[in-house]
Amino acid sequence: MSVILVVDDEQRIAHLVRDYLQAAGFQVFTAYDGQTAMAQFRHEHPDLVVLDLNLPPDRSGRTMDGIDVTRAIRSEAQTPIIMLTARVEETDRIIGLELGADDYVTKPFSPRELVARVRAVLRRTSSVETPSAPIRAGALTLDPERRLAHLDDQAISLTTTEFDLLLLLARNPGRVFSRMELLDRVQGMAYEGYERTIDVHVKYLRKKIEPNPRRPRYILTVFGAGYRFAENPDA
Repeated sequence: MSVILVVDDEQRIAHLVRDYLQAAGFQVFTAYDGQTAMAQFRHEHPDLVVLDLNLPPDRSGRTMDGIDVTRAIRSEAQTPIIMLTARVEETDRIIGLELGADDYVTKPFSPRELVARVRAVLRRTSSVETPSAPIRAGALTLDPERRLAHLDDQAISLTTTEFDLLLLLARNPGRVFSRMELLDRVQGMAYEGYERTIDVHVKYLRKKIEPNPRRPRYILTVFGAGYRFAENPDA
């Protein structure tokens, strides 16, 4: 049984999400502030975290919002994170995704959609693929079996979504993928309005693997169509 940690300062929402996830067969723990969330995370070792960006100070007055929690989790583990946010500013979502969140849902949301997204992320992150040989392209090496990435023999820290996105592109050099197709293939579902999420992941990937992110060598933009992986990155 997969374990989910739900973090939201609105207890009504946290309990609603908990009830839907429990009905779907998950074991669920809840927290209502950032400090408690990190304590629960370290104690329960959840398989996925549903995290509200807007969290209040705890009882001692210490403030740790969803961005801080995301940063803290990513410093310790690659546990998948789905952000919940009522904020309309695109910057908040971009910051969360750049820090390593795997998906986001904007309030108000459908609990059934959230459950579907949890299942999709867990299915993608826990699926066992047939072992395959490492992929080498230029200075980049991807090991699908061990889910490791290296650049010039130096290990690269990638989130689950970043690794899956890079692996999909690298396995199909030269093939153009639309944003919606990448979203569906990497995150297990695609919704209108969410496809620009891929742009954020690509932007952050380029920061990690490209010698010059403004002149990418590996992940190339096909204007009006999507992205493709270079067939000859050394050229």
